[in-house]
Amino acid sequence: MSNLTRYDPFGDLFRGFFVRPVEFGNAPAMPELKMDIKEQKNAYVVHAELPGVKKEDIHVTIEGNQVSVSAEVKQEKEIKEGERVLRSERYFGEVSRSFQLAQEVDDGKAVAKFKDGVLELTLPKRAAGSSKRLTIS
Repeated sequence: MSNLTRYDPFGDLFRGFFVRPVEFGNAPAMPELKMDIKEQKNAYVVHAELPGVKKEDIHVTIEGNQVSVSAEVKQEKEIKEGERVLRSERYFGEVSRSFQLAQEVDDGKAVAKFKDGVLELTLPKRAAGSSKRLTIS
């Protein structure tokens, strides 16, 4: 016995149209900020790839357990006389990414280093606050 399936000519045409961005012309799509996040006993360590970014164009914000990283890749226009661009695929603009950690970060002790296009964040965990039991009178 064979299975019958209904043919939908428009279903295949539009499937995925609203799921992924449509690329017009030769404009490169905005790249995703790639990260590795590791948990250690007393801290989180984050490595983020930021090729082509200068360290003064990187911004890191910490609010409790929410961490946001943003960076701007600036286009350096260096076209010499008699030269023309045949194809340009590199992305220029802003990229950003936010994520939540399981525990709040002690932002006063957080450290950021940037070397060879990789941002390294060391985010110490905030010590658990001591709770005080109230006596009800």
